[in-house]
Amino acid sequence: MPRLTETERSELLPALDGWTLVEGRDALHKRFVFEDFNAAFGWMTRVALAAEAMNHHPDWSNSYNKVDVTLSTHDAKGLTRRDIELAQRMDQMAAGLARR
Repeated sequence: MPRLTETERSELLPALDGWTLVEGRDALHKRFVFEDFNAAFGWMTRVALAAEAMNHHPDWSNSYNKVDVTLSTHDAKGLTRRDIELAQRMDQMAAGLARR
C-alpha cells in the first residue's frame, strides 16, 4: 500500500479527532483514557480483533486506564490509508467508553 500523498494528508488527517503526528516519524499517535483498567483492556481486545481482520496492527501500550497508540504502516515506512482506517475504527470503538 502506498504512503499518503500530501493531498491525502491535508484531506484525511484534520478529520481525525485527537490524533497527532509523531515528531521525527511518519506516524500518528493518540492517548485514549478510560474509566478503569477493565474498560481499557476490553477496548484493546475489541480493537485487536478488528486490527487482525484488517491485517494491520497498532503499536500500543497500556498503563491502568490509559492506552497509547501509534499507527504507521511498517512495510510502507509511513502513513497509509490503512492507518487512517484503523484510527477511525479505534475512535468509533472508543465512543462512549473513552474520556477523551
